[in-house]
Amino acid sequence: MVGNQDFFPGIGQDQATDFDQSIEAPEGELHLRFFVSSGIEFALPAVGVSQVLEYAPDRINPMPNVSPLLLGTVNIRGRVIWVGDLGQFLGEVPPVNTDRAEISIIAIEDQGMMLGLAVERIGVMAWLDPSQLAVSRNRSDSMAPFIKGEWIMEGSEPLKLLDQVNILRSARWAS
Repeated sequence: MVGNQDFFPGIGQDQATDFDQSIEAPEGELHLRFFVSSGIEFALPAVGVSQVLEYAPDRINPMPNVSPLLLGTVNIRGRVIWVGDLGQFLGEVPPVNTDRAEISIIAIEDQGMMLGLAVERIGVMAWLDPSQLAVSRNRSDSMAPFIKGEWIMEGSEPLKLLDQVNILRSARWAS
């Protein structure tokens, strides 16, 4: 279909064929890469990510008498959702920096439940091969239930894959 002449008026059939052959199909599954405050990089499967947003800290409404992991609530297209500090949830010491113009929030969703995860920085979307996923070696006890595994990336720290369903349904948010 990409090599269809109707899409490329003014070029010959041989050029359209060359173009068609130069496109490679991605391998693996699409993931969103991001960083928490401590600098550790994580990934979430793109199918579990509902939206990626940037919110000014004053648009996150703090709520009294809730877990310190929760920053408050935001309104996303008429739907009020909780926003939590993912780094602290996973046991990392520094909280997400709220002293800036905008906070990056990853909205995850499963079976009608939605939660916003405040992170330090959004990375890139990347195609990652699930067959290359290894058991995570260096993980804390507080992080273990939420890590599916890790990819060993060339020249950098391992990229840890998070289980968004376990994060979303965890009782830790209520403590």
